[in-house]
Amino acid sequence: MRIQLNGDPFELPDGETVAGLLARLELVGRRVAVELNQDIVPRSQHGDTVLGEGDQIEVVHAIGGG
Repeated sequence: MRIQLNGDPFELPDGETVAGLLARLELVGRRVAVELNQDIVPRSQHGDTVLGEGDQIEVVHAIGGG
């Protein structure tokens, strides 16, 4: 299936979850915020939230600094 990831087309297998996407992006264990179709997905729901064709995903990860 095809989604939009941070504004760019991205291919995923059908039935992929937010957690699976983060694993593909090597972001597991990092502090990230995930927005699915303009709604924040709580971390506790990453494993249960299944992505669908055409979904728009924004993934933002925190970077330390000062």
